[in-house]
Amino acid sequence: MINVSEQHAPRSLIVTLYGAYGRFLPGPMPVAELIRLLAAVGVDAPSVRSSVSRLKRRGLLLPARTAEGAAGYELSAEARQLLQDSDLRTRAAGTAEDAGWVLAVFSVPESERQKRHVLRSRLAALGFGTAAPGVWVAPARLYEETRHVLSGLGLDPYVDLFRGDHLGFAATAEAVARWWDLAAIAKEHERFLAAHEPVLRAWRQRADTPPEDAYRDYLLALDSFRHLPYADPGLPARLLPADWPGLASAEVFRALHERLRDAGAGFAGV
Repeated sequence: MINVSEQHAPRSLIVTLYGAYGRFLPGPMPVAELIRLLAAVGVDAPSVRSSVSRLKRRGLLLPARTAEGAAGYELSAEARQLLQDSDLRTRAAGTAEDAGWVLAVFSVPESERQKRHVLRSRLAALGFGTAAPGVWVAPARLYEETRHVLSGLGLDPYVDLFRGDHLGFAATAEAVARWWDLAAIAKEHERFLAAHEPVLRAWRQRADTPPEDAYRDYLLALDSFRHLPYADPGLPARLLPADWPGLASAEVFRALHERLRDAGAGFAGV
């Protein structure tokens, strides 16, 4: 079932498809196969082609020929690294450990203020919260990803990274509520649950798992869920509201993954 209440951008679905199945193919994915697999989740051929062109311009997809000589696309090294980082985030969702913090402290000259904007945008995309102007904070487990992302963008000369503990003066839970918009993050989890919890319930009532149905519902769930660990950096449970929906969304996704991912691989040709 395709949940029409959710919007899935074609470019995002292509990245999700490569993350779920395409990168495990022995060679590049043929264009015709991309079109077939995206059609199963409601994306037409012109949208696939235009989205592939944008991903190619961004350096995430590279044109290549299959062993049979068909035109296709494979992931760049940068795209593979992004997917590996996403894997780690997705697996860690809902299982946060209280291991301290990583601080990013930056200073960018006024003459290079565009880099300041890029730096702030990238830290926000990594899940950092704002502790003070020029001081951003995230759970310590995000250190390695932050380091190689900022280095890859050439932003490392402007940033110092620190590990540490929060020692006050406000209680850490109060500070966290200032550093992140927890209500907005909770709404992201609630949207995921509204779209995909009914899908899970429907699958639990079925004895069969047809490959095309499994592929479709899994790809849509993954496309929705893989963005959540960036909106939600995975804060320790003791610092979150008692009714935090992040645990429920992680449980729903993992149940869908276990039921559908391998069955869907048959339809994806993996």
